[in-house]
Amino acid sequence: MMFLLQFSNLFGAVYRQGNLSFSKDGNAVISPVGNRISVFDLKNNTSETLPVSTTKNITCVGLSPDGNLAIVVDEDGAALLVSLITRAVLHHFHFHKPVNSIRFSPDGRKFVVTKENVALMYYAPGKQREFNAFVLDKSYYGPYDETTCIDWTDDSKCFAVGSKDMSTWVFGAERWVNLIYYSLGGHKDVIVGCFFEKDSLDLYTVSQDGTLCVWESDTELDELTLKRNKAKPPGEGEEDEVEEERTEGQEGEVIRGKAGTPKEKEKTKNVRFKHFFNKEGDFNNLTAAAFHKPTHILVTGFASGIFHLHELPEFNLIHSLSISDQRIASVALNCSGDWIAFGCSGMGQLLVWEWQSESYVFKQQGHFNNMASLAYSPDGQYIVTGGDDGKVKVWNTNSGLCFVTFTEHTSSITNVTFTSSGFVIVTASLDGTVRAFDLHRYRNFRTFTSPRPAQFSSLAVDVSGELVSAGAQDSFEIFLWSMQTGRLLEVLGGHEGPVSCLCFSPVQSILASASWDRTVRLWDMMDSWQVKETLHLTSDGLSVTYRPDGQELAVATLNGEISFWDPHTASQTASVAGRHDLQTGLGEKLRSFTSLCYSADGESILAGGQSKFVCIYNVKEQMLMKKFEISCNLSFDAMEEFLDRRKMTEFGSLALVDEGAGDGEGVNISLPGVRRGDMSSRHFKPEIRVSSLRFSPTGRSWAATTTEGLLVYSLDGSMVFDPYDLDLDVTPASIRKQLRLQEWTSAIILAFRLNEKALKQEVLETVPHEQIPVVCGSLPDIYVEKLLGFVSACLEKSGHLQFYMTWAQSLLMLHGQKLKNRSGAILPTLQALQKSIQRHFDNLSKLCDFNMYNIKYAVALSKQRGVKRAAEEEEREDDEDEEEEASEELSEASWEDAEMIL
Repeated sequence: MMFLLQFSNLFGAVYRQGNLSFSKDGNAVISPVGNRISVFDLKNNTSETLPVSTTKNITCVGLSPDGNLAIVVDEDGAALLVSLITRAVLHHFHFHKPVNSIRFSPDGRKFVVTKENVALMYYAPGKQREFNAFVLDKSYYGPYDETTCIDWTDDSKCFAVGSKDMSTWVFGAERWVNLIYYSLGGHKDVIVGCFFEKDSLDLYTVSQDGTLCVWESDTELDELTLKRNKAKPPGEGEEDEVEEERTEGQEGEVIRGKAGTPKEKEKTKNVRFKHFFNKEGDFNNLTAAAFHKPTHILVTGFASGIFHLHELPEFNLIHSLSISDQRIASVALNCSGDWIAFGCSGMGQLLVWEWQSESYVFKQQGHFNNMASLAYSPDGQYIVTGGDDGKVKVWNTNSGLCFVTFTEHTSSITNVTFTSSGFVIVTASLDGTVRAFDLHRYRNFRTFTSPRPAQFSSLAVDVSGELVSAGAQDSFEIFLWSMQTGRLLEVLGGHEGPVSCLCFSPVQSILASASWDRTVRLWDMMDSWQVKETLHLTSDGLSVTYRPDGQELAVATLNGEISFWDPHTASQTASVAGRHDLQTGLGEKLRSFTSLCYSADGESILAGGQSKFVCIYNVKEQMLMKKFEISCNLSFDAMEEFLDRRKMTEFGSLALVDEGAGDGEGVNISLPGVRRGDMSSRHFKPEIRVSSLRFSPTGRSWAATTTEGLLVYSLDGSMVFDPYDLDLDVTPASIRKQLRLQEWTSAIILAFRLNEKALKQEVLETVPHEQIPVVCGSLPDIYVEKLLGFVSACLEKSGHLQFYMTWAQSLLMLHGQKLKNRSGAILPTLQALQKSIQRHFDNLSKLCDFNMYNIKYAVALSKQRGVKRAAEEEEREDDEDEEEEASEELSEASWEDAEMIL
């Protein structure tokens, strides 16, 4: 099954750079994350990363109007045509230059790409029967500098292009007689956005210095007439040559514009209005803008993290708010105009703001710098990560989103772990503290410190959750605390180098510590914390871990080897040389494994380190089973595996030269150790590496903290056909025949031999509820484990909660003793079942609490109304009594008056 693990999701990073986009229904945000695309469902509060990736970081994404296709372009201009329905790459294309923006026409028939100072219009793929998916229609030249933005009219007849030369150009998508091109000047800075008014040629342009220009046109879209290819009258040919130059060739039709006063024959007259945004100094540049045509709402984002909402064309300020202290890199509005998405590349933030209710719909932020460590909760529902930014984040494995962040640490996090209960997170940091966090109240309830300041680089918690140990990298000591009291119990000394890793035995109170002094020491926690054994290594110890049954110890060393030891006899049983499996790229750096983790069954070990590869080894056979390439992003260092002769110079390969700002003279290659120019600029690319990795307790997935983020590889996201004991008689027809004959056991056996998920689910849900114990009792032993695993998988997603719970209960009650004898093999299945049950329990508990609250509120409200109604009835009765008494008195008085008259 290890061969079937595939990339499932990317946590820990929500936005890097590029433009944000909303889906067609406006319920999902599509965000570029490095060289991948993530889709965040705002209705269901889930995230998904598409299984496609580019060779470098993505700079722009264009979505088709129907929401079925996306064009993804990276830094070098390499483009992918991706189907958002099948999540597959349909076509590869290369624009050969960096692309600044890309935009589909509203009718979906064409799209415009801007690179350098040219706008290229292509036929949209799928609209015509062409061999090539990208067919160039026209090339538009006009701006003198790089283009920045695009916008189309609603009827797809014209489009506008903004440029860094402070001008905006309006081009016709067809040969219009009265609009070939038009140049608009008047700004004093780079054009950030240009937007057409709804069903009009009126235009709004926004520049970086905070200036809005309103351009009005006296030509309506309906007045544009198509130009026909007829013989030109004498004297008109020369005039047309001045205005436009069209040539046919490989570039399609080329239209070259000329800046200047437009001719009368274009019949366009512009009246310019200027509005200025309130700014506070030069640092508050306008960096992003978006316009919603139906509601006339303009959203502008600034470098200080402030955004404004204005209503156009009156320029009325509706709303202004500071949502971040970082530069807003991208802004997008959904189709209804209610939700606004903001992307801040500096901190990796993605925010969705509902401006009418002034509330956050979505607010996520990844780690500011690299992730250092991760840990799974015992039930596999949560993942906790610690980063170099000093933050501890907890992620939900089902939704892929972070739901709590702890910021008590003041320096880098080096290690994180869960206790066995799953409700306490323990973290170690370079700030000299070890902290314990409560997931019930979301607070830091314990802080462990050492007598002398120390930087903790390793951490471990025993099975009971009572002992907390941390290793120091400067004093070479191991500190032990009590979780219950928070007191320091003991300081273990003996290592002669920094303690790199700690690990408690899962079955005994024995602590294993690996150090740079080429030893692994086993400390007995029950015998006065004395050294029980000392294992001598061939190189510096970097990582140590126990097998789940505690009968084996794996140690990774600096020379790239993994050695396996028997902790009872202190003898080495096997070793794996993995240096050649890690070598990649053109660097000559010595690579080694820095993180190890056993699989749930203990037969395989997962290893990762200073490389883009993660390896899975079979412990018994001492061989490589599979090697995962966690990234193909060439924007990271040490990713190129082959020398490119086109990049070879007399100084060496340009691929090995650090990219920087240079010294202002165009010389990119400097002497070693010499850095000139802007000293604050980054002169190196981040190196791809794996800092930590863990197997899920369910055994069906594993996660790794990398330079890209938190990557999750799983078996659940892939379609797997793995038949068991298949022969010619096992067909869907024979299975359904057994169902008609009510032979439930044989139908289940045949379905599991064919092993199609839909068919297995159909057979199980056809079995009557009262027959489930009888069927479970008659199943052969070999199918009990398979059926239990399938029930646990169905229970996680199905709505038939009681039905599948009955299956699980019957299997466990009738075959409990047999399953207990195979506890090592059945453990991942049981943990997956526990994870599903726990998730349903949490959801139902919240629902029941909410319903109880509503019922109590309704009862209290009804009582209050009953009391009020009773008071009103009592008051009404009193009034009636008073009226009767008054009427009686009146009648008596009238009788007396009558008698007196008589």
